[in-house]
Amino acid sequence: MKFALFLGCNIPARLNQYESSARAVLKKVDVDLVDIKEFNCCGYPVRNLDHLAFVLASARNLALAAKENLNVISLCKCCYGSLKKADHLIKENTSLRAEINKILNKEGLQYNGDIKVKHFLSVLYHDVGVETLKKKIEKTFTNLNIATHYGCHVLRPSKIVQFDDPVAPSIFDKLVEVTGAKSINWSMKLDCCGAPLWGVNDDLSMNLTEKKLENGKKAGADFLCTACPYCQMQFDTVQNTILSIRGTNHQLPSLLYPQLLGLSMGIEKDLLGL
Repeated sequence: MKFALFLGCNIPARLNQYESSARAVLKKVDVDLVDIKEFNCCGYPVRNLDHLAFVLASARNLALAAKENLNVISLCKCCYGSLKKADHLIKENTSLRAEINKILNKEGLQYNGDIKVKHFLSVLYHDVGVETLKKKIEKTFTNLNIATHYGCHVLRPSKIVQFDDPVAPSIFDKLVEVTGAKSINWSMKLDCCGAPLWGVNDDLSMNLTEKKLENGKKAGADFLCTACPYCQMQFDTVQNTILSIRGTNHQLPSLLYPQLLGLSMGIEKDLLGL
């Protein structure tokens, strides 16, 4: 199977290990990735400032993938949510579709809802399959407790993103358990990580993050596990800031899912960014 890989802005700039580990894992399960150099920002940063610019940014990416007759795989959940929303709006709103395509036509592009947008976790679960993943496992982590963090943009709005049950999701947990680790139950699993508030209200952002860290640790987690650059940076970089400023004692390290899966598959640590 083959997908156009959409990296977004944050991963190449701040989280190279997510890209390298995801590429290594997908190669292991025979998923081919195509890099479209013309891809631009998904539009997420302007979604509440300029609606047309937001839709156009995502639509252009979708049109570029459609031109190559490829479905899109996104590693970032914010990008995933943006691309899915634009796809939905263009399919449902004929006047918006006409306006967007009028602009895209200047580049010889158009988009009419011709392709599918999938998140990295969805591809592993639905397209590759749990049983195929299990066949690639070389090492299991039977004594490891993992707290999965789903993130907001793959679950809501559920009618648009269509990732999993928004109230009781299970895909991420099942993928974690492929490695032999236990995905624990914890009450704040579905709460926001606090990343959208970072740089706007840092104290509130840190409060949300700190509460999740404390809750995960009390539930018995050894690690948090993420599949989104924004969430990972919040639980990594911002957690370090919290520890240095507030001196709290509920430190809980976070790792990216392809790093966990890659270790279990026997992939070299340098390819996983570890």
